[in-house]
Order: sequence, then C-alpha cells, then structure tokens
Amino acid sequence: MIVPEPGAHGGDAHLHGIDIELSASLNPVAPDPEPVFRRHLDAVHRYPNPARATEAMAEALGVDPAQVLLTNGGAEAIALVAGHLRTGSICEPEFSLYRRHLTVTDSAGRWMSDPNNPTGRLAEPSERAAVRDEAFYPLASGRWTRGDVDTVVVGSLTKVFACPGVRIGYVIAPDDRLIAALSAQQPQWSLSGLAGAAVPDLLSTADLPGWRDRIGELRRHLAVSLEGRGWLAEAGAANYLWLPDAPGLRRAMAARGVLIRSGASFGYPDAVRVAVPSAADMDAVIAAIPQRDN
Repeated sequence: MIVPEPGAHGGDAHLHGIDIELSASLNPVAPDPEPVFRRHLDAVHRYPNPARATEAMAEALGVDPAQVLLTNGGAEAIALVAGHLRTGSICEPEFSLYRRHLTVTDSAGRWMSDPNNPTGRLAEPSERAAVRDEAFYPLASGRWTRGDVDTVVVGSLTKVFACPGVRIGYVIAPDDRLIAALSAQQPQWSLSGLAGAAVPDLLSTADLPGWRDRIGELRRHLAVSLEGRGWLAEAGAANYLWLPDAPGLRRAMAARGVLIRSGASFGYPDAVRVAVPSAADMDAVIAAIPQRDN
C-alpha cells in the first residue's frame, strides 16, 4: 500500500484504498445524515433561500437571526471574517487555515480555536479572543456555543453532523453590522439549496450532551489503548487526540488500513492528530496501533 503524503486537510483515505478515515475528525456518533438530505432533494430544483435555515440556526445558537450568517462551510466563514478584519494574532499550535487568509501580527486580536485544533483543549473561561472558531465546540462541550457576547464566532455543521461533502458553516457576530458587511462580500447563493433546506431537519437530530458523553467514553478507550502500546496522547475534550511525539505512527497505521492526521500542517511533523473512531471501528483501529519500540 502507498501511504499518502501528509496533506493540508484530512478526509482523503478513500482516495488511497484505506478502510478507516481518522484524519478528518468527524462526529463518530452522529446518525447517518443521508436520510435527512434525501428528504430535501426537491431543493435542487429551486434557487437557494437561506432564510429558514438562518432562523433555525439562530434559535439553536440562542441569538437573533440578524447576528447569524450561513456560509459554504467553516472555511468560507473563516475567509469572510479574515477578509474583513485583515489582521490577527495566533498562538501556536493552531489551525493552519487562519494563516492562509490573515496577515498575522502580535498587535491584532487573537484568533483561537476552541477546543484547540489540534490539541483538543477547551479554553479556560478567562481566555478571550477576537475570533473564536467553534467547529468542534458542540462535540466537546455538549452545547452549541460558549456565548461570548463580544466575540466573533465561526463554526461549522460539517464536523457535528459528519457531512463534509455538504458545506454548511456560520458566523455569529455581536451585532448585525458585521453580518451585513460580511453578507455584502459573500458570493450570491453561497449556501446551496440542498444544504439550506436540510439545516432545520439536521438541527432537530442533534443530541449534543449525549454525543459529548459518548465521544468522551470512546476517546478514553482510544487513549488507554494508545498508551498501552507506548503512544502518549495529551488530555483534551474534543473528538480527537493529539500525540505530540509520535514519529512513524501515521505511516504504520496507514499500512494497516487506518489513516490519521499528520501534525505537519500544524508545524509539528512528528505529531499526529487521531480522530475518535466509532464504536464499530474501535477494535480495528486498536488492532492497527503498533507497539512503540522506544
């Protein structure tokens, strides 16, 4: 088997004939989203109108609809906010996509993923940021948002509902002025009709506290299994584990049919990020973990 080179993002195991995908860090306990999208296939015959989806998302987040902008995935949310603010500060390790769109300077407001991507650590209540990326926050905390009223938040339903092929992201702003400015910069019909039609239905299937608890059990099982074979993961709350010192682990597991995320895109080539697998895949993942030699 040819082990794929580390990429900028996970989610490409199927391109390399690898059975189990643990590089994209999707919700391992989410119900299959396909039936939801199938119920809304008639939306492909109409131009998109995100009004109902925006109202449903705002209700889930506990904010006014005028404070929410739905986007073509979390990546567009990040790009829009970064294009508006232009500068930001970053404390490494941190998600690499911010640097793609920002001019990074220590004098600007902080961009922060919460929980941190890649370490999985939830931010302390005292930690503040100008922009908070909550793509994984619902799965780590059991609620939709931390709710900092003075912070711009970017988020995504991709991870929460395990539907990376249907791009659904969002921005929450402290007031409607920023949303209006971002909306003016957003391409028309950015959110597809299928995605927009499915959002209310998707949100109705969410069990965030239950998912958090089930993910926590699976994460602890995975961490213990890794440690039993000599690989130490940092403590975290997310649906993935960060191993800062794991040279060779990605290649060894890929050769055994499990693709995990290289830390290279975060600036740590000897590190890996391992998504928490589903209960159905757990035994196969554990069997793919090699014994560490040193």
